[in-house]
Amino acid sequence: MPAIYYTIPVHFCDLTFESPAENLACDEALLDWCEAGQAAEILRVWEPSKAFVVLGYANRAASEANLSFCQKNNIPVHRRCTGGGAVLQEVGVLNYSLILRTAGNGPYHSIGATNNFVMQRHRAACAELLNAPVEIKGHTDLAIKDLKFCGNAQRRKKNYLLFHGSFLLRADIDLIEQALSIPAKQPDYRKGRSHSGFLMNLNVDSAKVKTILQDTWRACAKPCELPLDQVSRLAQGKYSRDDWNFKF
Repeated sequence: MPAIYYTIPVHFCDLTFESPAENLACDEALLDWCEAGQAAEILRVWEPSKAFVVLGYANRAASEANLSFCQKNNIPVHRRCTGGGAVLQEVGVLNYSLILRTAGNGPYHSIGATNNFVMQRHRAACAELLNAPVEIKGHTDLAIKDLKFCGNAQRRKKNYLLFHGSFLLRADIDLIEQALSIPAKQPDYRKGRSHSGFLMNLNVDSAKVKTILQDTWRACAKPCELPLDQVSRLAQGKYSRDDWNFKF
């Protein structure tokens, strides 16, 4: 396991909101909360109860999602505040969000350094859990034998960053195939494969992945104060609005 460079408490938060907009808003609210000096570092985990598409910040909705299929099947389309590609959130997907302090000369001083540090820790933890040769592929994918099971992205502010990702545990990959288009930008190791030929489920309980994340980041179970009012404001004023979700 790589050396640990942080000393401030990492609070653990297992919190899923009812709506997609609230779940996406929570990540931005927690980042702003920490940046404002209201909290230390945070590890949040959440699991969706229904399917919805999440576009990366710069994704074009019409090219990254099958909008006609989503509309016909009542699958909402939302946009997150970080980069990367589109994903389908659904039952069987476990999400995590890390809010980490960037100050000092630690491992978070740049995008590349952060990617390397976080991904190496998660690779090692997953390899131990799965007893399998987990690899880092692309910049921020975790894969086994070139099959992706976790994608990640980040957003940075002056003193804190948001690093979050999604683990495929028991997702409906056929539904992913129908709801998402083949992405315009692909990592080399994908080699043009369809979603069903590129993705894999871990087929493990979410509690086990939550535990390895909590252990990896030494996140205590103590509850921390949460900016619930800000979550609500962002959900209503940004993440529920078409001018945000379909801005590109």
